[in-house]
Amino acid sequence: MAARHEEIAEALRRAIDREDYTVGSLLPPETELAARYGVSRGTVRQAVATLTAEGLIGSRQGARRVVLAGRRSQSFAELRSFAQWARAMGREATGRVISQEWRTATAEDRVRLQVDPGARVLHVLRLRGLDGQPVLLERTVYADWISPAVEHIEADCPSVTQRLLDDTGLVFAYGEHVIDAVAAGARDAALLAVRRTSPLLRVRRVTTTREGRPVEWSDDRYRPDAVSFSVHNSIGNNALARKTAE
Repeated sequence: MAARHEEIAEALRRAIDREDYTVGSLLPPETELAARYGVSRGTVRQAVATLTAEGLIGSRQGARRVVLAGRRSQSFAELRSFAQWARAMGREATGRVISQEWRTATAEDRVRLQVDPGARVLHVLRLRGLDGQPVLLERTVYADWISPAVEHIEADCPSVTQRLLDDTGLVFAYGEHVIDAVAAGARDAALLAVRRTSPLLRVRRVTTTREGRPVEWSDDRYRPDAVSFSVHNSIGNNALARKTAE
């Protein structure tokens, strides 16, 4: 059973996601929140401290807290699957395989996945949605050692990450993400229900196990009107690096 301050923190997260408190607005005073949830101000402070650590609200001493971010943004401070991220903000994630085929690993596949020349890898094009709305196209290439397990997952599985954990014990532990923008081609536009040449947010990523063994690499393309990305950093910890376009 969750502690009371955790329940309050989750209630506030959902309120921020619903935009009851928009970015830049103030949370109610501690006394008002304490009365609303029937707890002490100390319990409210614990809940607020949790949201502050997550970067959702500001931490000004002696002042009402300012909302800094909404959870509709996907943060790269932790590695989570699309389905896990959707569940965290109370949304329903869907997935549908558009195409799936085995191919001989290309030079790029061999470099990113560290597989041998001639290795057969699985290419999957998957359409992802939030609450029934298409928001993401994933073009994923799976390493030869995990591809057989992926091949047998049903086409509408909402979370491949969770299924691989359940079926094989595989944990996606590390990820490197490169973010840029591209124009939608004819096929992407049709699948995402946008106009051709519309800008899409592209995230190219490589994911590995705890031991550093590559599992997959992917070219993910998001509708920018549905999803944004956030990186929370500080003077002591900055997970974001700026690079020139490739």
